[in-house]
Amino acid sequence: MGLQAPTLVTAKWLANLVKSNLVGPRLRILDTSWYLPMMKRDAKKEFAQSHVPGASFFDIDECSDRDSKYDHMLPSEQFFADYVGNLGIGNDSHVVVYDASDFGAFSCTRVWWMFRLFGHPQVSVLNGGFRDWLKKGYTATGTYTRPEAATFTATMNRSWVRSFEDITDNIATQQFQVVDVRPHERFCGKAPEPREGVKPGHIPGSKCMPFLEFLDDDGMMLSKEKLKKFFEESKVDLNKPICGSCGSGVTACHMVLAAHLCGAPGATVYDGSWYEWFSKAPSEHVVSEVKRKL
Repeated sequence: MGLQAPTLVTAKWLANLVKSNLVGPRLRILDTSWYLPMMKRDAKKEFAQSHVPGASFFDIDECSDRDSKYDHMLPSEQFFADYVGNLGIGNDSHVVVYDASDFGAFSCTRVWWMFRLFGHPQVSVLNGGFRDWLKKGYTATGTYTRPEAATFTATMNRSWVRSFEDITDNIATQQFQVVDVRPHERFCGKAPEPREGVKPGHIPGSKCMPFLEFLDDDGMMLSKEKLKKFFEESKVDLNKPICGSCGSGVTACHMVLAAHLCGAPGATVYDGSWYEWFSKAPSEHVVSEVKRKL
């Protein structure tokens, strides 16, 4: 399959490989479903009932820095290597990620980004996700056979991750554009955040590109032309450094994927995102169009 894995793959493409019994050390499929508590869905339980044949479950909360008080912050290189190695993924594996969200893509872009961040470019997103897989009539199964463990070596590209300090400094220096992909109402401070004790609003100077707007009505990524138009209309320059933010660093990766598809592969992610920002930033750095009542 070579080292140049396509960024997006179709359900038909993957179904042909599954049907040909090609899932194994060279091709690994991951169900990366993750949901906010308010969504009232149990990703692991759903995986046990129905998934793409040959897929393993990648738990974003488990493969994280367990010592951080913020949700699913990035794990160490060794932790990531051990975690994916236990899923049968080696450095020569082509990894295909998807999730079972109603959106077509929700958490899978985070795992796509994580693999690339840890030095593994052979990773693709199943365009349209499990939603499209089922819609096209492809087989789903509840059967799971744990793959034989493999050896994976991770090398983290730290320049792709932004910290609270980086974002704070950037308010004055404007070295990079901050793109917040939360829904516009939360960005403006008009709709509540899904996490208790966290108020809505945004980082000073940030732009809003709601993550659902990177997808069409069928849950597929927009075409390159439409993505470029979305960046342009949002006044985000693809030729200048961009950093994605969201609630906790998951859907921010939709923007990173979109930028990558538009030929700008180096977009970064503020890993702590709004959850960390609201918890740490001084009140003047929490911008809301609605008067805050704290």
